[in-house]
Amino acid sequence: MTKTAYFLILFSILPSLLFAQSIDDAFSQEKMRKDLEVFKEIRLKTNSGLYKYRTAQQIDSIYNWANKQIDKSSTYRDFYNIILQLTDFEGSVHNNTSIREKLNQSLRAEKKGYFPYPIKWIEGEWIINFEKGEIPLGSEIISINNEKIEDIIKKLYKYYTTDGINKTGKQIGINYSFSKYYRLNYGLTDTFLVKYKKNKSSKINEITIKSIGYKNYYVNVKNRFSKPYDDVNYKDWNDNEIYIYKSIGKETGVLTINSFSMGNEEDFRHLKYVSFLDSVFTAIKKNDIKNLIVDVRYNGGGTDPNDLVTYSYLTDRNFSENKQAWISFKKIPHLKYIESKIPSFLRFLGVGKYNKWFQKEFYIEKENRFYQGPLSEDHKIRTPNKQAFKGKIYLLISPRIASAGSLFASMVAGNSNTTVIGEETMGGYYGHNGHTPFTYILPKSKISTSFSIVNLEQDVPKEENQAYNRGIIPDFNVNQNFEDYLNQKDTQMNFTLDLIKKNSSE
Repeated sequence: MTKTAYFLILFSILPSLLFAQSIDDAFSQEKMRKDLEVFKEIRLKTNSGLYKYRTAQQIDSIYNWANKQIDKSSTYRDFYNIILQLTDFEGSVHNNTSIREKLNQSLRAEKKGYFPYPIKWIEGEWIINFEKGEIPLGSEIISINNEKIEDIIKKLYKYYTTDGINKTGKQIGINYSFSKYYRLNYGLTDTFLVKYKKNKSSKINEITIKSIGYKNYYVNVKNRFSKPYDDVNYKDWNDNEIYIYKSIGKETGVLTINSFSMGNEEDFRHLKYVSFLDSVFTAIKKNDIKNLIVDVRYNGGGTDPNDLVTYSYLTDRNFSENKQAWISFKKIPHLKYIESKIPSFLRFLGVGKYNKWFQKEFYIEKENRFYQGPLSEDHKIRTPNKQAFKGKIYLLISPRIASAGSLFASMVAGNSNTTVIGEETMGGYYGHNGHTPFTYILPKSKISTSFSIVNLEQDVPKEENQAYNRGIIPDFNVNQNFEDYLNQKDTQMNFTLDLIKKNSSE
């Protein structure tokens, strides 16, 4: 064999020797410990949200757990799940931990090992959300492979991050990707022994079902029974669906805002949206609308200042985006592990200029924190629009709401003329970590870990029913009930319309 041929063969097999080709491949504890050490250092030095919801003692405790867990771990998947648990424990909706794209491709190519059916959380139960399977539609799942469904779900929470200790938002992710999460946690499974009840009064049934492949599972998700009702959870919005206004009767209107992803002040989509808001609220005032339903149940966030401009039409107070914002470093730590991609608005800068930008923006140093200065655009005092709505606001919220969506919803929820209806949001009421995402790559596993570095305190009033480590808590907690699920009806909207009718007659 020639030297050239030898090196070509070596070069071709080297990646498979260095990196896992499947998440179930062996991965040494030595490499796990090296990456865990790097991961911890990155969080300690860069992540201003590390102690937002957790004490130093709690953080130390979970890292001690991680070290002990490594003693019992032998595969790449084992280590990935440890890092996911650490990431989720911090409590930030903007945290994200992911494997290399080649490993994701490997998952997508798997032909078996996945639970066949999408499931859904309805009235305190996990039910089958598929009409043409071996288990009847709407059946309550009791256990899978002799493990209670509630215990399984708790183990899957780590795959979908939310703010604080919120759990409702995690249900959104599990509704959609239960089978993938189950595979990541338990490995490939050939068959599933499922115990279920057809209805509350029926006996417990038992069936063994065969696994299916990754792609076939998501075909079933696409054809889930609840799709006509909840498709908005999973779709990309087009321009005609992002924002809509319609009148219901003489005195009530519905403003639906499904996203704030319309670009910044210079974007034509933003300018189009501003024009839309002006025309809508001019018409609301002209038509003497007394009740306005603001539906943001599917708003996962977007770009400033779309959220703030919208709020200016729904308030009578002066306001700013944040009361305060800070980061935890003066110069970007651990540059050798950082991904080359940086936020688009700073992409043209080198590292030195990038650091100078941070030092100019976050220049007030207090107790090892670097606070944003008062002249920042984020602290600009904004005033109500001259067409601002003066009547009763009924805010519809859901676990889908996060980031700029939860900032907006929090501000509206804080109004004295607002009634909040729906389910707790995954985004926090009082604040979150956001604005500027950083991504680091762990050296041995090549796992990428992303988080937003700016710790934000939102400009909202303190409310007795709003907890610091939770999402926005509604005044009326309304979930879709089982009957409405079967009939694909909007329980929350119907409740709101009935409430308006009741309040108008009093």
